[in-house]
Amino acid sequence: MEESNIQQNIELHNIDSQTETTKWQGTSIEDICKGKGPWSFAVGAVLPSKYHCILCELPVTLQSPPKPHKSKNAFLWDDDHVRMPHSDKNLFCVYENGSDVIKERWKLICKALSMPITTSEELEHTLNKYNSALPKFEALHYFLNEDMTTEQSVHFFNNLLPKIITLTLRLPELFPNGIPLLKRDLNRSLSMSQEQISCILANAFLCTFPWKKNISKTYPGVNFVSLFAACGIPNRKQSVCEKLKSICNYFRRVTQNVPFGLVTFQRKIIRRNNMPKWDTLDNNLGNTRVHITSKGTIEDDGLGFLQVDFANKNIGGGVLRYGCVQEEIRFVICPELIVSRLFVEQLGNGEAVIVTGAERYNNYTGYGDSFEWTGNHEDNTPFDPYGRRRTTICVIDATHFNKSRDQFHPSSMLRELNKAYVGFSTRETVNVAPVATGNWGCGAFMGSKQLKTLIQLMACNVSNRDLVYFSFGDEELMHNFYNLHSFLGQNQITIVQLWRYLCQFATRNLDENKLYSFIQQSYFDSKKQPTLSHYFSISKPSASKKKIAPSPQKSPKKGRVEEEAMEVVDDSPSQSSSTSSDDIIPSSRPESPAIMRMFNRAKPEKPKTNIEEKLPKTDIGEIFDMLDGNMNNSEYCSSQRKVDSAITGTDVFSVIDQFAVQDRKVMDVEQP
Repeated sequence: MEESNIQQNIELHNIDSQTETTKWQGTSIEDICKGKGPWSFAVGAVLPSKYHCILCELPVTLQSPPKPHKSKNAFLWDDDHVRMPHSDKNLFCVYENGSDVIKERWKLICKALSMPITTSEELEHTLNKYNSALPKFEALHYFLNEDMTTEQSVHFFNNLLPKIITLTLRLPELFPNGIPLLKRDLNRSLSMSQEQISCILANAFLCTFPWKKNISKTYPGVNFVSLFAACGIPNRKQSVCEKLKSICNYFRRVTQNVPFGLVTFQRKIIRRNNMPKWDTLDNNLGNTRVHITSKGTIEDDGLGFLQVDFANKNIGGGVLRYGCVQEEIRFVICPELIVSRLFVEQLGNGEAVIVTGAERYNNYTGYGDSFEWTGNHEDNTPFDPYGRRRTTICVIDATHFNKSRDQFHPSSMLRELNKAYVGFSTRETVNVAPVATGNWGCGAFMGSKQLKTLIQLMACNVSNRDLVYFSFGDEELMHNFYNLHSFLGQNQITIVQLWRYLCQFATRNLDENKLYSFIQQSYFDSKKQPTLSHYFSISKPSASKKKIAPSPQKSPKKGRVEEEAMEVVDDSPSQSSSTSSDDIIPSSRPESPAIMRMFNRAKPEKPKTNIEEKLPKTDIGEIFDMLDGNMNNSEYCSSQRKVDSAITGTDVFSVIDQFAVQDRKVMDVEQP
């Protein structure tokens, strides 16, 4: 009995060990990092230019907060910059002494915030003094009066809120000039200090930024009004409170110790005519290394990599409302990302945003309704040479599909491929960081996990990046994706081949979970189909069956060096049917007409110019291999350039047609 228990314990230990070793597949993280650690990858430079606006003085020393940069023009109120609260053009209508009076809004803000605020109702009343038509702050009241303990609420009003107000009123000092807008269809970058970001967020918390409905259509907005009023969905009531806890922890940190770093926001656009031609690329997908894991998260375990944000086209999504999934959670644990909603216009199909240097302040657990703030986070990410944390976030928005089947249309797949490529591409050519991503657009947007793995793999391949994929607990996806990637590599399947298989899948009425098996079957089926070479019976004679002989009836041309023409003679038995003329050797021609007719029937063909002599100097079999799309032929890869240069300016089929016409004329003349 005791021995059986020991044996059972050993078996359970072995099962646990096997389970532990299958939490990831593919290339190890150490090999992905080339043994140098996650902080060794290349970073982009911070250089002021007409395409990159820097709002603080350089260099960033990390010894003190960078000083704000001052220019000749303020740009506090125009169409290319954020309309700042402290601009003298920011006016507000107030009712005084029985009439409406227009006043500078910033003066009203300063006056209102100078009054003591001790309750949530007083806070709401204060914000209404310089805002019109605000909703009821039901979520804020619940958070401060019911979710917080009495001690915590008192500390908020007596300690934290006065510090937030002080930081808010420093806006004219920290922003003597305006903040440029990162508009659609423009490649622009913006860098600002973490201290400046904290000031923007303080103003957003107290809702000081002027906002109009026509602006909200393209810019999502940064004021916290919607979050304070987000009490209409009972299931998200507590998760909204957890968001507010995260925001309060951020303000506690930045008001106690001012951060010294820099954050860069880059808007990228690639025009459609500059996108990769996915249906022509012969990149081998096996050249992209992958690490696939069912454990961990992008923000915890993708350190030093290009971390993908599964974004909404309005950056931040529902972070200031009820949203509490991947993007919203990332913006809550890294609140510095929220400022992008102020100046980043809605993303187009060929656009992405790259944020470098954002610091993490919060820990969490759960997802959606179960999201919960679990305390402060100390970010130990090192700084790059420009004063930014070595954290780079790629903001790309997936398409929202009403019907899951629609995502397999070629136009839909092309859009997702281009979007991922914009986010992953880089000007760096060496030591490029891998992409840390996962099930992008596979939740509420109804994306297929199997399809999105392949789309991101193709985009990584063209961008010269490795892929670190987090399946978020989906072990089946981890194993299946690894097996398919191994299959792609072993069979040297290229992007153009995979693209064709995906387009073929779009025409089949198959379940989306059958995509991997369909690709494998399609590859095997393509190997069974006859090729052009088969129909033309063109094959390369083996060396043992060839011998070189002089070509008869070849006369030298005047003015050129006489060369001995050569042709291939095959001594092997022919597999095709032969005629009696094959054995006749012409000598003297008989004079009898009857015998003449007999010999004319068996007259050997005149030596015709070999088609290969008219074609460029290459093996026609190789050309047909190329036309067949035989990309896995080992000989094709080595001779690709040779064939490409050979067929330039030459239409193979036109030459074949010419010889067919010549043969027809000869037969018409020679037949009796």
